[in-house]
Amino acid sequence: MTFPRAFVIGQPIAQSRSPILHGHWLQTLGLAGSYERIEVAPADLASFIASLHSAGFVGGNVTVPHKTAVLALVDNLDDAARAIGAVNTLWFEGERLWGGNTDSVGFLAALDQEAPDWDAEARTATVIGAGGAARAIVHGLLQRGLDVRLANRSHATADALSQSFARLPAVHDLAAMPALLNDTDLLVNTTALGMQGKPPLVLDLTGLKRGAVVCDIVYAPLETDLLRDARARGHRAVGGLGMLMHQAVPGFARWFGHRPSVTPALRALLEADLRPR
Repeated sequence: MTFPRAFVIGQPIAQSRSPILHGHWLQTLGLAGSYERIEVAPADLASFIASLHSAGFVGGNVTVPHKTAVLALVDNLDDAARAIGAVNTLWFEGERLWGGNTDSVGFLAALDQEAPDWDAEARTATVIGAGGAARAIVHGLLQRGLDVRLANRSHATADALSQSFARLPAVHDLAAMPALLNDTDLLVNTTALGMQGKPPLVLDLTGLKRGAVVCDIVYAPLETDLLRDARARGHRAVGGLGMLMHQAVPGFARWFGHRPSVTPALRALLEADLRPR
């Protein structure tokens, strides 16, 4: 008897927590299936993708460094992947391989769950960074109707990102952050600064608009300096673990035929894995 097989590919891939959350959903929902962590080098990506159907895979997730390269290896792209310019989820519809991007959906779902009504009166979002994660988050925020500003060390990189959207986000250097904070309703760090093993994100939140929500997509550590500082000032703060969980929901539903829930039990499981031993 065969059962659905899914995967996550990248290089390196050992740090991926995706098998933990998908394994939890398979177990709690009582479903037959598997979710495998597979290291794939860039030189082997095309052959791996070409072999998916014959190997019995129903789809999977794509992480660094393959999110952009896989664009040319699928038969169809969904609107989000086309707008963001990256793929993080693969699935089959008949014989055709689809590529999608669930990062923006996951980001917004995490905000909606952890900071309810955050966008009820929000008008302006300031996004730090201009990489792939920033592109997905800008896409989602523009869909919610917010005005978006990018702050990045490289003005040219941020400007290139901005130009790829119909509604052009404003671009600023990081030095402009103090002036941007006083009318920021949502502040988002999309960089790796503050992540374990990376330099800290040095940002003085003095002057941040009262009532602003602060989000850091870093989830290791669970509480970054940015989140700690925001909470100390009375701001609602949302970490990156929620985005990790929520972005996984659409893929699981496609592969295994059941839409899972992001629950406190799942969060506790992932938090236990992320805590220093």
